[in-house]
Amino acid sequence: MLTVFKSWSLTRSAWFILALSGLALECAALYFQHGLGLQPCVMCIYERVALLTVIFGSLIGAIYPASLFLRIVAILVGGWGAIKGLLLSIEHADLQLNPAPWKQCEFRPDFPQTLPLDQWFPSVFQASGSCSEITWSFLGYTMPQWLIVIFAIYVGLWLLIALSQFKRSHSQRQRRLFKY
Repeated sequence: MLTVFKSWSLTRSAWFILALSGLALECAALYFQHGLGLQPCVMCIYERVALLTVIFGSLIGAIYPASLFLRIVAILVGGWGAIKGLLLSIEHADLQLNPAPWKQCEFRPDFPQTLPLDQWFPSVFQASGSCSEITWSFLGYTMPQWLIVIFAIYVGLWLLIALSQFKRSHSQRQRRLFKY
Protein backbone atom coordinates (compact mmCIF):
# COMPACT_ATOMS: atom_id res chain seq x y z
CA MET A 1 0.00 0.00 0.00
CA LEU A 2 2.85 2.39 0.76
CA THR A 3 4.23 1.69 -2.71
CA VAL A 4 0.97 2.91 -4.22
CA PHE A 5 1.02 6.10 -2.16
CA LYS A 6 4.68 6.65 -3.04
CA SER A 7 3.94 6.33 -6.77
CA TRP A 8 0.93 8.64 -6.40
CA SER A 9 3.02 11.22 -4.55
CA LEU A 10 5.32 11.34 -7.57
CA THR A 11 2.47 12.40 -9.87
CA ARG A 12 1.16 15.91 -10.21
CA SER A 13 -2.42 14.73 -10.78
CA ALA A 14 -2.63 13.08 -7.33
CA TRP A 15 -1.62 16.34 -5.67
CA PHE A 16 -4.18 18.25 -7.75
CA ILE A 17 -6.91 15.76 -6.78
CA LEU A 18 -6.06 16.31 -3.13
CA ALA A 19 -6.21 20.09 -3.66
CA LEU A 20 -9.50 19.76 -5.56
CA SER A 21 -11.09 17.82 -2.70
CA GLY A 22 -10.22 20.68 -0.34
CA LEU A 23 -11.45 23.24 -2.85
CA ALA A 24 -14.77 21.39 -3.14
CA LEU A 25 -15.15 21.52 0.64
CA GLU A 26 -14.33 25.24 0.65
CA CYS A 27 -16.96 25.81 -2.04
CA ALA A 28 -19.46 23.85 0.05
CA ALA A 29 -18.67 26.07 3.03
CA LEU A 30 -19.25 29.19 0.93
CA TYR A 31 -22.52 27.71 -0.35
CA PHE A 32 -23.66 27.11 3.23
CA GLN A 33 -22.76 30.70 4.05
CA HIS A 34 -24.00 32.59 1.02
CA GLY A 35 -26.49 30.16 -0.53
CA LEU A 36 -28.24 28.85 2.58
CA GLY A 37 -27.61 31.89 4.76
CA LEU A 38 -25.82 30.06 7.58
CA GLN A 39 -23.53 32.50 9.36
CA PRO A 40 -20.07 31.10 10.16
CA CYS A 41 -18.66 31.37 13.65
CA VAL A 42 -15.05 32.01 14.60
CA MET A 43 -14.30 28.28 14.83
CA CYS A 44 -15.80 27.79 11.35
CA ILE A 45 -13.46 30.46 10.02
CA TYR A 46 -10.45 28.82 11.68
CA GLU A 47 -11.48 25.45 10.23
CA ARG A 48 -11.72 27.14 6.83
CA VAL A 49 -8.17 28.42 7.18
CA ALA A 50 -6.99 24.94 8.17
CA LEU A 51 -8.61 23.54 5.03
CA LEU A 52 -6.93 26.26 2.96
CA THR A 53 -3.63 25.11 4.47
CA VAL A 54 -4.37 21.57 3.28
CA ILE A 55 -5.07 22.95 -0.21
CA PHE A 56 -1.90 25.04 -0.12
CA GLY A 57 0.17 22.02 0.93
CA SER A 58 -1.31 20.03 -1.95
CA LEU A 59 -0.44 22.75 -4.42
CA ILE A 60 3.14 22.86 -3.12
CA GLY A 61 3.38 19.13 -3.84
CA ALA A 62 1.96 19.68 -7.31
CA ILE A 63 4.66 22.20 -8.26
CA TYR A 64 7.32 19.55 -8.84
CA PRO A 65 6.41 16.17 -7.35
CA ALA A 66 9.73 14.59 -8.34
CA SER A 67 11.53 16.82 -5.83
CA LEU A 68 11.79 15.16 -2.44
CA PHE A 69 12.29 18.57 -0.80
CA LEU A 70 9.02 19.95 -2.18
CA ARG A 71 7.16 16.76 -1.26
CA ILE A 72 8.42 17.01 2.32
CA VAL A 73 7.44 20.70 2.52
CA ALA A 74 4.01 19.83 1.10
CA ILE A 75 3.59 17.02 3.62
CA LEU A 76 4.56 19.30 6.50
CA VAL A 77 2.25 22.14 5.43
CA GLY A 78 -0.72 19.98 4.45
CA GLY A 79 -0.32 17.63 7.39
CA TRP A 80 -0.13 20.54 9.82
CA GLY A 81 -3.34 21.98 8.33
CA ALA A 82 -5.11 18.63 8.60
CA ILE A 83 -4.04 18.10 12.23
CA LYS A 84 -4.93 21.67 13.18
CA GLY A 85 -8.31 21.32 11.46
CA LEU A 86 -8.99 18.08 13.32
CA LEU A 87 -8.17 19.67 16.67
CA LEU A 88 -10.29 22.73 15.88
CA SER A 89 -13.29 20.68 14.79
CA ILE A 90 -13.06 18.52 17.93
CA GLU A 91 -13.05 21.68 20.05
CA HIS A 92 -15.92 23.11 17.99
CA ALA A 93 -18.01 19.96 18.42
CA ASP A 94 -17.34 20.11 22.15
CA LEU A 95 -18.59 23.70 22.26
CA GLN A 96 -21.80 22.64 20.50
CA LEU A 97 -22.47 19.41 22.37
CA ASN A 98 -21.49 20.66 25.84
CA PRO A 99 -22.52 24.34 25.91
CA ALA A 100 -21.62 26.28 29.03
CA PRO A 101 -21.33 29.98 29.83
CA TRP A 102 -17.61 29.65 30.56
CA LYS A 103 -16.91 27.82 27.29
CA GLN A 104 -17.38 30.36 24.53
CA CYS A 105 -15.48 31.22 21.40
CA GLU A 106 -14.30 34.67 20.46
CA PHE A 107 -16.49 37.23 18.73
CA ARG A 108 -13.95 38.01 16.02
CA PRO A 109 -11.24 35.88 14.42
CA ASP A 110 -7.83 36.59 15.91
CA PHE A 111 -5.69 36.81 12.79
CA PRO A 112 -2.19 38.33 12.93
CA GLN A 113 -1.94 42.02 12.10
CA THR A 114 0.21 41.15 9.10
CA LEU A 115 -2.48 38.79 7.73
CA PRO A 116 -5.93 40.22 8.60
CA LEU A 117 -7.95 37.87 6.38
CA ASP A 118 -11.23 39.00 7.95
CA GLN A 119 -10.51 42.56 6.78
CA TRP A 120 -9.11 41.64 3.37
CA PHE A 121 -11.84 39.13 2.47
CA PRO A 122 -14.79 39.83 4.78
CA SER A 123 -17.29 37.83 2.71
CA VAL A 124 -15.21 34.69 3.33
CA PHE A 125 -13.46 35.17 6.68
CA GLN A 126 -15.74 37.40 8.76
CA ALA A 127 -17.54 35.58 11.56
CA SER A 128 -21.00 36.51 12.78
CA GLY A 129 -22.43 33.22 14.07
CA SER A 130 -22.29 31.55 17.46
CA CYS A 131 -19.95 28.60 17.99
CA SER A 132 -22.30 26.77 20.34
CA GLU A 133 -25.38 27.13 18.13
CA ILE A 134 -26.27 24.12 15.98
CA THR A 135 -27.63 25.49 12.71
CA TRP A 136 -27.22 22.47 10.42
CA SER A 137 -27.11 18.72 10.73
CA PHE A 138 -27.05 15.80 8.33
CA LEU A 139 -27.84 12.21 9.35
CA GLY A 140 -27.93 13.39 12.96
CA TYR A 141 -24.41 14.84 12.93
CA THR A 142 -23.55 18.53 13.10
CA MET A 143 -21.16 20.27 10.75
CA PRO A 144 -18.21 20.17 13.18
CA GLN A 145 -18.77 16.44 13.66
CA TRP A 146 -18.61 15.93 9.90
CA LEU A 147 -15.47 18.05 9.84
CA ILE A 148 -13.93 15.72 12.43
CA VAL A 149 -14.47 12.86 9.96
CA ILE A 150 -13.15 14.89 7.02
CA PHE A 151 -10.03 16.11 8.81
CA ALA A 152 -9.38 12.64 10.25
CA ILE A 153 -9.40 11.30 6.68
CA TYR A 154 -7.00 14.07 5.65
CA VAL A 155 -4.70 13.29 8.59
CA GLY A 156 -4.70 9.63 7.56
CA LEU A 157 -3.92 10.52 3.94
CA TRP A 158 -1.10 12.87 4.87
CA LEU A 159 0.30 10.27 7.26
CA LEU A 160 0.26 7.61 4.53
CA ILE A 161 1.90 10.01 2.09
CA ALA A 162 4.57 10.85 4.67
CA LEU A 163 5.27 7.20 5.50
CA SER A 164 5.40 6.27 1.84
CA GLN A 165 8.32 8.64 1.30
CA PHE A 166 10.53 6.17 3.18
CA LYS A 167 9.59 3.42 0.73
CA ARG A 168 12.02 2.92 -2.10
CA SER A 169 10.43 2.99 -5.50
CA HIS A 170 10.62 -0.07 -7.72
CA SER A 171 12.88 1.63 -10.27
CA GLN A 172 15.42 2.54 -7.56
CA ARG A 173 15.68 -1.09 -6.47
CA GLN A 174 16.26 -2.24 -10.04
CA ARG A 175 18.98 0.30 -10.62
CA ARG A 176 20.86 -0.70 -7.49
CA LEU A 177 20.56 -4.32 -8.48
CA PHE A 178 22.33 -3.69 -11.77
CA LYS A 179 25.03 -1.45 -10.26
CA TYR A 180 26.49 -4.26 -8.20
